[in-house]
Amino acid sequence: MAFKAAVITFPGSNCDRDMAVAIEAVSGAPAIRVWHGDADLPAGLDFIALPGGFSYGDYLRSGAMAAKSPILRAVVAAAERGVPVLGVCNGFQVLTESGLLPGALMRNAGQTFVCRTVELKVGNTSSLFTSGFSAAETLRVPVAHHDGNYFADAATLDELESADRVAFRYSDNPNGSLRDIAGVLSANGRVLGMMPHPERAIEPAAHASMGGTDGRRLFENVIGNLVAA
Repeated sequence: MAFKAAVITFPGSNCDRDMAVAIEAVSGAPAIRVWHGDADLPAGLDFIALPGGFSYGDYLRSGAMAAKSPILRAVVAAAERGVPVLGVCNGFQVLTESGLLPGALMRNAGQTFVCRTVELKVGNTSSLFTSGFSAAETLRVPVAHHDGNYFADAATLDELESADRVAFRYSDNPNGSLRDIAGVLSANGRVLGMMPHPERAIEPAAHASMGGTDGRRLFENVIGNLVAA
């Protein structure tokens, strides 16, 4: 099948091109770029990505204004139909603000911007995004955020753990996230939000200093699973 993906761009997005390049590098098909003010998504999408950055300048709260943009109504509707959605960094914040994922991303515990490569432990190994990983496998992926401290109430955290919805955990927590959570899945496993940037760990020549190519495997997982379906 021909793979068809969209990358959403908001005012203040700064990782949308990186995301589009990563998707094309793995799928061989250019990603469709969609502007935040559009009311509709292209027909027949297989995959939607919400990139990192500072949507709408991060006014109010990170991701809060983007979650109310015209295109997010279409993204939420697509996700509810089962279209897979990946939100990275600011995209993760948008997913929580829109209600597609539980919890919230708060100011880093150290009150500083964190920009470095971190080690992630794989939690879930059965979703579209993670089925190619082994349990407790360690990945190296860059982070770059000021508001990446994942918070949810105890009942929600317990539900995420019991339902195997914690996709990734930090080996060395850089931001204070509860239970070291770096990425979470929706109940159906087709929406993933994560603070680390897999799209920045795709090509060895460009990203050797930031984590090699571990990020590429996430895109290979989801795209491979969708193409094979």
